[in-house]
This record gives sequence, C-alpha cells and structure tokens, in this order.
Amino acid sequence: MIEVNNLVKRYGNHLAVDHLSFQVEPGKIYGFLGPNGAGKSTTMNIMTGYIAPTEGTVTINGYDIVKDPEEAKKCIGYLPEIPPLYQEMTVKEYLKFVAELKKIKGKKRENRISEVMEMTMITEVSERLIRNLSKGYKQRVGLAQAILGYPEVIILDEPTVGLDPKQIIEIRELIKKLSEKHTIILSSHILSEVQAVCDEIMIISKGKLVACDTPEGLTSLKNGSATLEVHILGEAEKAERVIQTIPGVMHYTMCESHEKGCVKAVIETDAKEDIRVELFYALANEKMPILSMNRLEKSLEDIFLELTGDDGKETDDQMKSEEEKIMQKQTESHAQEGDDINESNL
Repeated sequence: MIEVNNLVKRYGNHLAVDHLSFQVEPGKIYGFLGPNGAGKSTTMNIMTGYIAPTEGTVTINGYDIVKDPEEAKKCIGYLPEIPPLYQEMTVKEYLKFVAELKKIKGKKRENRISEVMEMTMITEVSERLIRNLSKGYKQRVGLAQAILGYPEVIILDEPTVGLDPKQIIEIRELIKKLSEKHTIILSSHILSEVQAVCDEIMIISKGKLVACDTPEGLTSLKNGSATLEVHILGEAEKAERVIQTIPGVMHYTMCESHEKGCVKAVIETDAKEDIRVELFYALANEKMPILSMNRLEKSLEDIFLELTGDDGKETDDQMKSEEEKIMQKQTESHAQEGDDINESNL
C-alpha cells in the first residue's frame, strides 16, 4: 500500500530524515514512534505530499507522491497534529467544504458527512462554530475530515491529543474499526496507546528506522538475557550460595524483601536458558521455599528508551526551528493562493 524508499530530508545543514525505507501492508494499523526531533512528523508530511523530499521516493497505492500527487492524495486521509480547521465555519459547513475538495458529490456527500459525524461523535455540535468548540471536539472534527471519503490510507498524527480518557477509548475503538477496511498509520507519544491499538510498530531515531516489529516482538528484545525476580524464605547468604550453583546464571542481586524472613533475588540469565525448575529443586533441597517467582519483561517504554535514548534536545530544537521556518513560508504562500493549502492537507 505504501512504499518509502531511501527518503532524505534536509533543513539547512540538519539531516531530519536519513535514507529512510519501509513498507506498509494493507489492512494493518502501524504505530510510528520517535522522540521529538527524530523526523517522525517530517516523514508523515512528506508521505502526504505537504512537503517535498530532498531525495528518495514515496509511493501510495502505486502512485508517486511527487510525480503524481493528485492520484496519490486521493488515497490518503490526513490528520495533522494541529487540525486544518476554519474557525469561522460551523462543523457541518466545514465538512461540506472538505467533501467538495474531495469531490464527493450529490446525495452521497450528505450521507458521508452524517456517517463521519456519527463515527467521531460530533453530530450534537454540527451547527456550532468551530472556534467555540473545546480542544477535544476540534480534534474530533479534524479526525472526521481525515476519514471523510473513506480513503485507503489514513494517517493520524497524535489523534487523541486533548481528549479526555473516555474520548480516548472511543477514538481507539474507532481506529480499530477503521482498520477493517483501511490501512492506518498512527503517530503518538502515548506508548500504551500504540501498544493497545497497533499491529506493527516502527521506531525512528535521528531520521533512521531503528526497529520495526509487532508490539510483542519489540517487548521481547532482551539483548540476549532474561530476568527473574524470586522471593525466597530464608537467609540471604544461604540463598546466594544456592544461586551460585545454578548453570546459566549470568548475574544476580540480593535485596531486602517486603516479607518478614524473606530475601529477594533478581537473577539475570541467558535468554536461551530457563533455570526455574532447577532453581526450585535446589532451593527446596535446602528447605528454602520460593514464595513467588516472576519473569521481568521489558516494557515498550524500556525498548523505546534503549533504541532512542541518545537523541539530544539540541538536535530536536534545531530541526524544529528549521522546519517551522519552512512551514511558515509554505503556509503564507498557500494563504495567498487561496484554497491550495486545504487540498494539500486533506
């Protein structure tokens, strides 16, 4: 459905996207993660045709976003981090305007507008001016314009920003429902949201793709090791002597337990070794019962920090400064030309 090949974007001397390549398959929800300044939003803006790449290509459903932008954009619904809303329009007026830009005609237009308003739960505010809406409702209006026309690809940049917990759950369910007929790329800083919703997760750091896997696949990354937390009834020195006899133990730490008369051992082993049975019998022979034994799994947050932890704030600020200048120039240029900015965003 989407093929990004050797994508490069430079802002002055700063390399925001560094020879990035990946493919997006139909019918899946892809999470797009990265720290601020990693090139995430820049990549999404290139994919939607809002800005041009310095090098490389983006193909949407067989259409090159640079060489054949009109056909490529017909396949895309886009919700930027700041929704492209006209504040002086009512919600329904705005969606009619969007429908005209997307060339949805006649009776079908009214039906599609009603459908997306119901899906995004904004029917009750359809006659209100957008400028009088809360941030959460504005975000939902932005989502409605993105899915209007039911494009094959829906790209969502921080779709739940400004929503309350109940609304976030509702939007997550909507995204899952949309994935039955659409390919979705979702960018979010809420890692639990990405893990709950997405089929595949792409992590970008310093403009490069550093990981692409299922949520389960990413959280199983352990750099060759596994960790056990064991609560043992008995003395620390005696438990330590037993642990030292177990093959496969790479490292261990003895800690105080919250239970009286117990000690806690945090044991690191080779990921290919499962020492639980042998450890159980060894401690049982010494009459030291195990009260609990748990595998300590790495969270998506742990993996994310490992893969992107050296991204610097200076790079982030430099990229944002350069990007803001370019975006401001483009916005001013489009504003002079009239409605062109809407066509490039919707």
